[in-house]
Amino acid sequence: MVKVLIFFGLSLVSVVSFISLLFRIIFVAARHFKAGANRFNPSRLRTNIIILSVSIILCILFVVFTQITAHTPFVKSKDNSNSIYELRKIELNGRKEWISIRGTDKDNPILLFLAGGPGGSQMAAVRHTLSKLEKHFVVVNWDQPGSAKSYNAGKNISVENYIDDGYELTKYLCDEFNQEKIYLVGESWGSALGIFLADKAPELYHCVIGTGQMVAFLETELIDYEFAMEIAENKNDTGKLQKLKENGPPPYYGKNVTWKSAEYLQYLSDYMMRNPKIHNSGYNTLRDLFSEEYGIIDKINYFRGIVTTFNHVYPQLYETDLRINYAKLGVPIYFFIGRHDINAPTSLVEDYFETLTAPHKELVWFENSGHSPWINETDKFIDELLRVTLGGR
Repeated sequence: MVKVLIFFGLSLVSVVSFISLLFRIIFVAARHFKAGANRFNPSRLRTNIIILSVSIILCILFVVFTQITAHTPFVKSKDNSNSIYELRKIELNGRKEWISIRGTDKDNPILLFLAGGPGGSQMAAVRHTLSKLEKHFVVVNWDQPGSAKSYNAGKNISVENYIDDGYELTKYLCDEFNQEKIYLVGESWGSALGIFLADKAPELYHCVIGTGQMVAFLETELIDYEFAMEIAENKNDTGKLQKLKENGPPPYYGKNVTWKSAEYLQYLSDYMMRNPKIHNSGYNTLRDLFSEEYGIIDKINYFRGIVTTFNHVYPQLYETDLRINYAKLGVPIYFFIGRHDINAPTSLVEDYFETLTAPHKELVWFENSGHSPWINETDKFIDELLRVTLGGR
């Protein structure tokens, strides 16, 4: 937060200096032509130019400073000699991407968390919310291509690129920590990505845990759109009804996919936030955004990823239906599902669960959760995760 305030302070000085310089130039020019003078005193003009130049240089240097000093905080443990807490820039298939690595013991099993989106970053959110897992795992968060710290790796990205990069990241983690397999936890879009990865290389994963599970992308969007229409009609929300009708039902293509989708997705999220049966229903976006992991540019790209990456990638997913394309998996799979999730319809998860063939499958309900059980019922989420992975250790 302090770094952001300093940046805005310097930016404000730059803007004020620029405006002052502009007015000074206009004033001097007007005076010059009015008086017909051949000379004017440039000292004040020079002062404004110096202040503006210094302010801009300080802004640039400060932005660079925040990027260089971005870090993940110290991990407390009884024996700090084997703990790990790093932000690491790695290359995956020629793309430069960022991961955070945190744990009290780097010899513990690896747990890779796959954020929602596409384009979302939950590097800080997972650290704040699921820090207890760091006692049992080396928790790795991946800023996927097109999100926050890895935003520049998202140019012309495809779903296959995500799968290929996730596969390379998995091999990198296995080699780096001398392990044969890792655990996967995916939320929302990340829950589908986890299944894509397990299908590609089942030998590399102990199991997959999906929460806010996505199943059939276009069908999900159509259900969400219709439910938002129903809510708006019941509330007599004429403004929302008009906007939804103007946009029409998905699928959407072109430049406004994100904004058209947000008309009903955010409406449903707000609806869930008001549901008294859902505990801890809000997101702590400001806390996460101002966390140490992100420099100034990362903070800007945090929002750019949510908008532009989603806009580019999500239409590629419309034809994906896990019930058809991924009906058989070679690894155990667990669905951690919020009973009141209306963003990712639970009926589709139940359908997929019934048709899915896997070495082991389990559907775990979170009675006081919506789309994000890991946030809504954190303690239960951690307990269940430990139960299915480490036997409740």
